[in-house]
Amino acid sequence: MKILGNLIWLLFGGFAIFLEYMLAGIALCITIVGIPFGIQSFKLGILALWPFGQKIEYMDYAPGCLSTVMNIIWLLIGGIWIMLTHVLFGLLLGITIIGIPWAKQHFKMASLALTPFGRRIV
Repeated sequence: MKILGNLIWLLFGGFAIFLEYMLAGIALCITIVGIPFGIQSFKLGILALWPFGQKIEYMDYAPGCLSTVMNIIWLLIGGIWIMLTHVLFGLLLGITIIGIPWAKQHFKMASLALTPFGRRIV
């Protein structure tokens, strides 16, 4: 079921989201200051490519203070808008019974888009 859900996800916008996150990650990695944010964009892109069957968990070895500061900067720069986009798509897909699995994936991505530092995809 995971493979079928991922294939349908890819056909109906998942690949486009993946490309957007990868291009944003490359653009952010051009400067030295933007490299940590580019890495987080790559993390979101990997989840956008194949979301079914993946979990997001907190890293127990993440530096707390640095992760918090980086999450605040991420939130102010654009994380809130990315999260709101995923929530909007999740709400629109959640209206229909057929779209509920894809809505759950958007909500999972919204959680990671809000605070990506200190988390990993398993």
